[in-house]
Amino acid sequence: MTEEGETLELYNLHYSDLIALSSSDHQLPTAYEDMEHLESVMSTIMKNLGPSGPGLLAITGVPNVSDLRRTLLPMARKLALLNNEDRKRLLKDHGLGSDVPLKNIDRTVSPFAMQLKYNLNPAVSNLCNINHSETEGYSSEMESPCEFKNLGNIFKDLGNCMIELGLRLARVCDKIIGRHELEQSLLESCSAKGRLIHYHSIVDNLILQASNETRSRIKKTERTCGNHSDLWQQWHYDYGVFTVLTDPMFMFAPESNGSCDGKECPSPSGHTYLQILDPNKNSVVTVKASSGSFIVQVGESGDILSKGKLRATLHSVCRPKSLENLSRETFVVFLQPSWSKTLFPYDFPVESSSSNGEDSRICDEENRCQKPSSDIGKLVPPLCDRLKNGMTFAEFSRETTKQYYGSSGLQSKR
Repeated sequence: MTEEGETLELYNLHYSDLIALSSSDHQLPTAYEDMEHLESVMSTIMKNLGPSGPGLLAITGVPNVSDLRRTLLPMARKLALLNNEDRKRLLKDHGLGSDVPLKNIDRTVSPFAMQLKYNLNPAVSNLCNINHSETEGYSSEMESPCEFKNLGNIFKDLGNCMIELGLRLARVCDKIIGRHELEQSLLESCSAKGRLIHYHSIVDNLILQASNETRSRIKKTERTCGNHSDLWQQWHYDYGVFTVLTDPMFMFAPESNGSCDGKECPSPSGHTYLQILDPNKNSVVTVKASSGSFIVQVGESGDILSKGKLRATLHSVCRPKSLENLSRETFVVFLQPSWSKTLFPYDFPVESSSSNGEDSRICDEENRCQKPSSDIGKLVPPLCDRLKNGMTFAEFSRETTKQYYGSSGLQSKR
């Protein structure tokens, strides 16, 4: 993927429209102009999330979150570059963990994760109603360094707000589709995974190399750092219902003093470095989102539960080769069904498949896979190899993780 390639500017769904559309029917506006506007918005939502669209959109105008984002995202890089013992203690103090081996100094991504619990009734509580005076004045029993003050609380507050966005959008999609499985499956789960992610610059890896005490590992890093991939994150589908992401923050690392401090900067290319495979054009496009917005993309469970009315997004994160001191910070919430939710992939209606009449990921009734429509598609384990009719979401997630990352996974070495 080159930075000069095609760019997709996401559709912006305003938070006020999301609130109106996800409210009870008797609370909807009665004025003709307002109803006409909301009907147009609903049509545009499905155009972007459905089979003919990219499978993602942006939500703008969310109140009370800009300070949370500005405070939380820079912590990702600082956490990534801490020494292992201090980071382990700090993460434990704030209720966070990681799902990659952080002792690996060659890693290109450092994620810090927490399971976010919620207990909402179908009315969908307003989780974005955050009092900033309270946010700024958090008291913590942990004796954390000042730059990590209230890490866990800010993580939860921003995560809960993003959960609300996903729940409301699920309700709107259910209304349009005429089903109730998306929102209900999320309410039954009562849990989402939040992940604060630092995408390393080359300079970050050199800092980790310099701080490593074992000479043999330093030599190994010297060999591997110069041969970095042009992808921060390999091609994959998310397997939940919705993934909600902050507009990323970019930081330039000081090249001379090995400091963990970085300076926030605009995206050098003007886009997010998130890229998707557009299945209708069979081409890679890079995503551009409004500043301060939240990106929502459809996962495979959302695709399945909507019976193909929503399209899962095949995506990756590209890495600028020419900017060795540029890092990328983002916060992601994965909304998924309950582990016991049963999935049935075989009853997709023909009219919900892609424009050429085929869906390259769904099994046909005789349990045969269609051939992938592109070389990029061949990198991803086919859905019909990971999901059998009647599997629970827990079984599907285990099989997907195994095939992506396990010994038999096509991308197991990533």
